[in-house]
Amino acid sequence: MSKKFKRFRKKVMGFIFFNSIIQWVLALLIAGVIWFIYLTSKRKYYNIDIVKKFRGKPVIFVFYHGRSAMLSPLIKSMKIPAYCITSQHADGRFMAKLQRLFGLRAIYGSGTKGALNVLREGVYVTREKKSSIVVSVDGPSGPAFACHEGALYFAKMSGAPIIPCCFSASRAKMLNRWDRYLIPKLFGTITCGIGEPIYVDARAKGEEFEKKRLEVEKAMLEQLRKMDAEFNLPVVEYGITASEYKKRFKVQK
Repeated sequence: MSKKFKRFRKKVMGFIFFNSIIQWVLALLIAGVIWFIYLTSKRKYYNIDIVKKFRGKPVIFVFYHGRSAMLSPLIKSMKIPAYCITSQHADGRFMAKLQRLFGLRAIYGSGTKGALNVLREGVYVTREKKSSIVVSVDGPSGPAFACHEGALYFAKMSGAPIIPCCFSASRAKMLNRWDRYLIPKLFGTITCGIGEPIYVDARAKGEEFEKKRLEVEKAMLEQLRKMDAEFNLPVVEYGITASEYKKRFKVQK
């Protein structure tokens, strides 16, 4: 791929991601595709009674970045008002538009930029609005399937439980990325797993807080492994970052 073509592609992508009208058009198209896949697939839920138990109460749904493709319709089908944490960058604002089409409102920020404001707004949303929060625990760049601390701070300060949420599919494609992003195909079976609630004590800190983080990480990874094993999907690698994966991919090429 020539440098000239790369520069042209960068300009085109920049125009797309910074143009609000184009973002909305793309969001509508992608939402349509997601709904088409969702509605033409068989759907099976595990532990859905946990969601029913907390209906009307705020919870913190945690998921992996690579398992977000079907998250929006699954959350919407549960009829739970929720906010989704997304980055302040152009791609994050595009994702916010897409999530809005499924009823999820956005809280803008990340672990590196605007983290304090995100925490404040998230706690306000759970305490005052009694709405749930949806958080990607491994962030936009990894490490893959590791659990960052953000969701635990929400739980610690709001008192809301953390509930692992994951999907898998019988017919799917894993993208060649660090997070092995999973895209289900038409006319397959989509499973949605709901994990047991995990609470974080308001006084937890230091070693106790780290133990709780590892508990969430272990629960989520076991959930994903078990669900993928049902469909004999490849075992995804734990702990690799986006930059590490790019370097490895260049070496392999």
